[in-house]
Amino acid sequence: MEGGSKCTRGQLLHLDVCVDEQKPRGGVLELLGRLRPQWKPQDIKMKVFTEGITNQLMGCFVGSLQESGAVLVRVYGRMTELYVDREREVEMFQILHSHNCGPQIYCSFRNGICYEFVRGTVLDDTLLTQPAIYRLIATEMGKIHSIKLESDNPVENILWKKMAQFLKLVHNALSNTTAPHSSKLLQEIPSIETLSDEMETLKRHLSQIGSPTVLCHNDLLTKNIIFDNKEGTSDTDYSLYPRPELQRDWLTAYLESYKHSVGLEATVTELEVQKLYVQVCKFSLASNFLWGLWAILQARYSSIDFDFERLSGLGTGLGTPVFNRNNFCGLLWAILSKLRMIATA
Repeated sequence: MEGGSKCTRGQLLHLDVCVDEQKPRGGVLELLGRLRPQWKPQDIKMKVFTEGITNQLMGCFVGSLQESGAVLVRVYGRMTELYVDREREVEMFQILHSHNCGPQIYCSFRNGICYEFVRGTVLDDTLLTQPAIYRLIATEMGKIHSIKLESDNPVENILWKKMAQFLKLVHNALSNTTAPHSSKLLQEIPSIETLSDEMETLKRHLSQIGSPTVLCHNDLLTKNIIFDNKEGTSDTDYSLYPRPELQRDWLTAYLESYKHSVGLEATVTELEVQKLYVQVCKFSLASNFLWGLWAILQARYSSIDFDFERLSGLGTGLGTPVFNRNNFCGLLWAILSKLRMIATA
């Protein structure tokens, strides 16, 4: 299960700058004037990364993006503050970086953050099925899940609280019948009562299977995984779910890493692998339910050019891959952090 607990980290530099989503260069240059004062504005190049569908992301550099010193500027997506805790997001950046599991965050600004560009190869579906690669991912995920927060407060499972928040926001969004696309949304997604019943069914069943509460990443999509060869570390195609043999090998590497990180004997039994396999398959239902709600909210509010309605399953309802229970007994291995119990970050 996912864990939640506040802990105190070092103060982060905050710059009173707002970056225009449509014309970002002026605001970005103002940020870089503080973060990279040695860079001349006329020499600064910007690369927009188009894979993101929640926020706008730009790589800023002089010379080559792969040279040291490049900065990523993330401009928060429209209305995402409704369902993303930005203070916690910054906190998770700092925690993961302190454990060598994520990039350094440099500053926050009025509508975003700046952080380190990690050099390496962005994973794709082909790399993801190579044993040397997916075992590294499993090992790092085990390390992340073993992190204990420095807090006097008990760890809290926040999955159902987060899911209820999303459902309330969906209800509010669909209640605004004057909003763009609202009539289509109202007509083609399941009713709020149906979604609420589905959530309660998931909660009742999944709360009984004994999944541990751990710190998770919450957005470990394929494009968010960087493979460093030197250090060793479109439409969804559901046919790419891996073979059961690969799944079990992945889980074995994950459990070995997790047990080693928490000081246990690293030997993994077949019974332990089978137990986790069943848990992950079941929690994939909750993962896709939550991300279906997210897609509905993005369809309502986001200014990013992306077909969120297709992603949420609008048009065909519960029979689509987002909501169909039978379609998600496999594992979407690049996002195990979501599947165990949607993460805390």
